[in-house]
Amino acid sequence: MPKNSKVVKRELDDDVTESVKDLLSNEDAADDAFKTSELIVDGQEEKDTDVEEGSEVEDERPAWNSKLQYILAQVGFSVGLGNVWRFPYLCQKNGGGAYLLPYLILLMVIGIPLFFLELSVGQRIRRGSIGVWNYISPKLGGIGFASCVVCYFVALYYNVIIGWSLFYLSQSFQQPLPWDQCPLVKNASHTFVEPECEQSSATTYYWYREALNISSSISESGGLNWKMTICLLAAWVMVCLAMIKGIQSSGKIIYFSSLFPYVVLICFLIRAFLLNGSIDGIRHMFTPKLEIMLEPKVWREAATQVFFALGLGFGGVIAFSSYNKRDNNCHFDAVLVSFINFFTSVLATLVVFAVLGFKANVINEKCITQNSETIMKFLKMGNISQDIIPHHINLSTVTAEDYHLVYDIIQKVKEEEFPALHLNSCKIEEELNKAVQGTGLAFIAFTEAMTHFPASPFWSVMFFLMLVNLGLGSMFGTIEGIVTPIVDTFKVRKEILTVICCLLAFCIGLIFVQRSGNYFVTMFDDYSATLPLLIVVILENIAVCFVYGIDKFMEDLKDMLGFAPSRYYYYMWKYISPLMLLSLLIASVVNMGLSPPGYNAWIEDKASEEFLSYPTWGLVVCVSLVVFAILPVPVVFIVRRFNLIDDSSGNLASVTYKRGRVLKEPVNLEGDDTSLIHGKIPSEMPSPNFGKNIYRKQSGSPTLDTAPNGRC
Repeated sequence: MPKNSKVVKRELDDDVTESVKDLLSNEDAADDAFKTSELIVDGQEEKDTDVEEGSEVEDERPAWNSKLQYILAQVGFSVGLGNVWRFPYLCQKNGGGAYLLPYLILLMVIGIPLFFLELSVGQRIRRGSIGVWNYISPKLGGIGFASCVVCYFVALYYNVIIGWSLFYLSQSFQQPLPWDQCPLVKNASHTFVEPECEQSSATTYYWYREALNISSSISESGGLNWKMTICLLAAWVMVCLAMIKGIQSSGKIIYFSSLFPYVVLICFLIRAFLLNGSIDGIRHMFTPKLEIMLEPKVWREAATQVFFALGLGFGGVIAFSSYNKRDNNCHFDAVLVSFINFFTSVLATLVVFAVLGFKANVINEKCITQNSETIMKFLKMGNISQDIIPHHINLSTVTAEDYHLVYDIIQKVKEEEFPALHLNSCKIEEELNKAVQGTGLAFIAFTEAMTHFPASPFWSVMFFLMLVNLGLGSMFGTIEGIVTPIVDTFKVRKEILTVICCLLAFCIGLIFVQRSGNYFVTMFDDYSATLPLLIVVILENIAVCFVYGIDKFMEDLKDMLGFAPSRYYYYMWKYISPLMLLSLLIASVVNMGLSPPGYNAWIEDKASEEFLSYPTWGLVVCVSLVVFAILPVPVVFIVRRFNLIDDSSGNLASVTYKRGRVLKEPVNLEGDDTSLIHGKIPSEMPSPNFGKNIYRKQSGSPTLDTAPNGRC
């Protein structure tokens, strides 16, 4: 940044309303002053720059206490519940160990380059998502507003999951665990097991009936579930208290919320390895199915997982990086956080399938015992001849291998009559093939496995405390992606905005703690984020590469990092990533069109799930979620392209940043030259490598308003 450009700064400070003509008359003087500033010795120049930046911008903007705190914040935001309950499911479903290859390829092609791009623009411009894209081009400022809307939609239902985890955490301090066995129902004559539980399982019954008290369809609200309402309130209070001072308050909590899940995962992994059957689960998990890897669906789901695992498009990445110093090596951060995220997913997958392997082994042993007793009954009744049973096999204490031998013999001998015997093969692979994800994994399958653990309450407390911390880490980044851009743009007090944001979210979130609330969570999860975020990130890529200019952006990075980034990123950003994102968007739209919009409803009478289509009003809500999330992009573009709002009305198009306060600027200026002068102050001017021409339009620049003018 030029030091002697303070002449221009003083003019702007003294009289912002000075005419464009008068300001332009000082152009040559400013250029001469800038050229003179290049003669300063490098060391002194850097020192002065730090002082100047610190005096005007740095002191007013919070900063991370350390690099570790920042990395943990980014890791906490990117590593969320999806790493624990989504990645293992996709890995099992899409070829086991073979799924890791397309995931790694897409991480290199889509994940790291786009993550690096968001880190770079946030760190360089030092604003939230709204300010960043206004800086790139005011006409594309709607990208930032769209990110905020999507963040808010996600925060609404994501915190409900934290509330569920808090409920299970509160119920874990008892022995035996409340979901260990089916409840008994007493009437005047006798006591019997609850029919709904008997037809399903203890953990399934507890989840749907005790925790959610779920209704049979989305149209039956059933009123509020007061237990979950209290838990949701507690979750929002925790988020509000942690975020009320921004990174100054959440930064202290990050050390625990980001590191504790790793402690729990490692403890679970060690404990699971000591349990019988865990190796079977891991072997099943990583047995590669190479033929599945070639299917297009596998690559689409891997790309989607990479996209959401890193939190691209939410604005949290940009918000967190905006609190960095401008010379921070964000390229190293991008690679480090991306691979930490990947290895966390692999670690979680090992834990999940080690535990599920143990659970499958327990269920398999019960299956063998029950079927062995059935075979002994058939032997006594004469339905099966004793002669076909090998003499060395004792059905009272039969092993899995011996049972499978007897099963195969009976199947061959009683070929026609075998189906009527109703014997099960009791193979552990069949149990492991029952793929579960999301709430089905966390609140049903995993909780059932933990009931068989020694000291099960301790492990239950650890597991749900881990889920709470994973959720909070992601919520911190999500709320930061909402609050930071609004504070930067409108200069409101962060404390007041955070409280209002959380209070409003709790009130809206009451729809998720009705008896039908789980169905609304599914709806928001399916429609509020997927398509809008893909569109947002595509527009981010286009804005940087084709509106701002990829060559100019590479020069920015060279100046900021102190070295030129690899040309690999140039080609990824300009050619490969846009094409991959566009392909992913088309594939997602096609998949959404082919899949009937609906949800899995719990039918009490059948004690099982049943797929139901959304009613007409539900389809309207689904479409509205997508439309409202994307609507800011075309609205802001049209308003600023055609100047539909009067400049004197205090509209968003005439807001700019200056020394911690908001100034109004005329937006009907002719040409980029004048907008650059009115829109920038020295502390926010581009760095010296490309700053020589800050008063002149860049040659070859697009006709769209590409100047980094800082207007909102």
